[in-house]
Amino acid sequence: MSRADTHRAIEAVWRLEAPKLVAALIRVVRDIDLAEELAQDALVAALEHWPTAGVPDNPAAWLMTAAKRRGIDLLRHRQLVERKHAALDGDPESEAFTMPNLEALDDDIGDDLLRLIFTACHPALSADAQVALTLRLLGGLTTGEIARAFLTSEPTIAQRIVRAKRTLADKRVPFEVPRGEELGARLAAVLGVIYLIFNEGYTATAGDDWIRPSLCEEALRLGRTLAGLMPREPEVLGLQALMEIQASRLHARVASDGRPVLLLEQNRALWDQLLIHRGLDALERARKLGGAEGPYALQAAIAACHARAATAEATDWPRIAALYATLARVAPSPVVELNRAVAVAMAEGPAAGLALVDALGDTPALANYHLLPAVRGDLLAKLGRRDEARAEFERAAQLTRNAQERKVMLERAQACVTPPTPAPL
Repeated sequence: MSRADTHRAIEAVWRLEAPKLVAALIRVVRDIDLAEELAQDALVAALEHWPTAGVPDNPAAWLMTAAKRRGIDLLRHRQLVERKHAALDGDPESEAFTMPNLEALDDDIGDDLLRLIFTACHPALSADAQVALTLRLLGGLTTGEIARAFLTSEPTIAQRIVRAKRTLADKRVPFEVPRGEELGARLAAVLGVIYLIFNEGYTATAGDDWIRPSLCEEALRLGRTLAGLMPREPEVLGLQALMEIQASRLHARVASDGRPVLLLEQNRALWDQLLIHRGLDALERARKLGGAEGPYALQAAIAACHARAATAEATDWPRIAALYATLARVAPSPVVELNRAVAVAMAEGPAAGLALVDALGDTPALANYHLLPAVRGDLLAKLGRRDEARAEFERAAQLTRNAQERKVMLERAQACVTPPTPAPL
């Protein structure tokens, strides 16, 4: 394997294993910054050793061992420093540094990731800080990726994460899944975290790949685990249903050359019927528990409309538009309104959809959201307003950070170029 191939393998392994590694380390060392430092040290060790020794058969175990060794060295040094300071101070009552048992990393400890999600969603943190911190720790997302998911600035996200870590450390928040009423109080933030992780995998905000299946798989795993923990919570089941149905399309969302394949152009024979069945089953259970109008259950119902349509032409767009209208009432959001505009355009025609999109033009949260000009360009093109459509697609291409999506937007812009008028005979 070439050095470049090895580095790509390390990047892939790191994307998948870093959240698990950090979660396991936090359980033992009880310090988020230290856990991240040890995980980064393990990554550096991999970058030093794997290009010559090769990628190990069990890269996750290798990274854990490297982090453990570095942790033992670092913590022993800290213990020695603490003892020397205590001796110099001459204070026999000073609190001795307790060496964490890093060998406990090998224990069968259950789901560290789920524990870490609930820890990061502690009520001492604001809702925004909860989601940002958990996405950083468990989703393996950069601050830039999180900022785009939040439609906010990167410095803002960075500040939220720093403050969240400091708050958890100051309050000595335990690394555990809460019980009783406290569990329910943190649930909304936890669901939001899991779905944002899934969305980053379903449509990558940046990079060369249109999708990141490993993130979708991790979010699904967490969602299924949470559904097992809270089997009578409708919105947990609603989120599970939504992710199962959307994940069923993953194989159809990308062409063989990596290019995006949009929903209406997908080969529905490639949709995973097992995942669709699991999603519809979870949605039905949520409905029976009285949760049909929860935000995630409503989105799952929209996804189910697509899943039940044998062809794109058979899609029940009036039903989807009605569901989006309900969702806009239950969980108001400019992104929901944009999606509703698309559904209205499909149900009533592009002019009706464009009127709704234009009403969103001055919405601050959508100022740099690439899908706003992308949707507007599509509707303008359908109305024959090709020059305006081209300008919108070019703006969408400038705003997106995803290379594959940029190619699609530029191609759509080029397709809008008005062909020259034939010379008279």
